[in-house]
Amino acid sequence: MRFLCLAFGDKDGWISLSDDEKTDVLAQDSVITGGGATVVAVRPEVTSVRNWGKHLEVSDGPHQAGLPLAGFYIIEAESAAAVVERVANTPCARARGVIEIHPF
Repeated sequence: MRFLCLAFGDKDGWISLSDDEKTDVLAQDSVITGGGATVVAVRPEVTSVRNWGKHLEVSDGPHQAGLPLAGFYIIEAESAAAVVERVANTPCARARGVIEIHPF
């Protein structure tokens, strides 16, 4: 089964990590890619499109309140629990961000 993992980051959380912690969490991205997964970091610029009813709204910036999307993973694994183990120590998960896991 494949999983889309959306990584939402917190810039202040990243800054608060020590250099050793940053090295450790970035190494986890390498472990994930080494297992054949796709790992992508995105730029902070974003355009949101919302078409609710009769009005099309296009705006700069994220629509959702909270953290901006920092990147994503596409991981093939036997279960969501296996994906949790793989992403639990990634930068966004450790630096006050969040990873959403979506099976597809």
